[in-house]
Amino acid sequence: MNRIVLIVAALALPAWASEDIADQYPQSVLYSKPVEYIPGVFSAIGATAPPTYENSGHNNNLSFIVTGEGVVVVNSGAAYTLAEALHREIQAVTDQPVKLVFNENGQGHAMLGNGYWSQIGVPIIAHTDAAAEFEEYGPQILDQMKKYNQDKAEGTYLAGPTETFDDEYVVEMGEFRIEARYLGPAHSPGDISIWLPNQSLVIAGDMAFHERMLPIFQETYTADWLETWDNAFEPLGATYVIPGHGHPTNMDQVRRYTRGYLRYLRSRIQEHMDAGGNLAEAYYVDQSPYAHLDTFEELAAKNAGRVYEQMEFE
Repeated sequence: MNRIVLIVAALALPAWASEDIADQYPQSVLYSKPVEYIPGVFSAIGATAPPTYENSGHNNNLSFIVTGEGVVVVNSGAAYTLAEALHREIQAVTDQPVKLVFNENGQGHAMLGNGYWSQIGVPIIAHTDAAAEFEEYGPQILDQMKKYNQDKAEGTYLAGPTETFDDEYVVEMGEFRIEARYLGPAHSPGDISIWLPNQSLVIAGDMAFHERMLPIFQETYTADWLETWDNAFEPLGATYVIPGHGHPTNMDQVRRYTRGYLRYLRSRIQEHMDAGGNLAEAYYVDQSPYAHLDTFEELAAKNAGRVYEQMEFE
């Protein structure tokens, strides 16, 4: 087993993630220092907890690819200060300029740092639906971030992507072929995954979760997410997975905590409905096999209620 596989296997262990772990990089607003997981691909792993002042809203993964001809960033972060801090980390490992930023979706922790990159002239790419989501809800997203981030929100302003795509956006840069793909409906509108076919690595975005419970939003249609997983994400056959949340790992782990969880919860809700159960009772269906995941207490009951509401009309 080579060194890279050993690292990825070790990071698959659930003991790595806990909401009780203190900030892992106190000299920076980043929650953790970027680590190189395979040659040229780095990620600063976010907290497996809701966004707070303590984690600066860095509760997703901020990744970058050092191609040999420039750097490609995946996610701008939840604030101007996070984007700026990530750029400092990039400059510490390479003198190659940042040439492109991808937003994995229209959520704040993917897009609120866009202003920083816009100011220095870096093109920002996102899916059409993600751009529309951010344009509609951006002011609300920014206000929410300012409430928890307080002084750390300084400098943040709304800046959408400079270019959008519908299906695929491909970049050949240095030693990398970088394929930004919209695989289909998943966690939120316009979710994309960044596929590196030559490295067999996918920066999955919110298609895949690890170490923390995934949230089901009003616009998250679990049946569609499962279909996208089976028909488009799984066939990639990735060896390495950098999920939207949680440490880099492999397909077995994200399959367990994303596809496996969605199928499990839907089956419990179906049993509840078949027994004549109502919405008020649906919040309490058994989800104990996933109780060890971070954010379980915050999300499990909400997820059950939303899945019940969806399945009533399927």
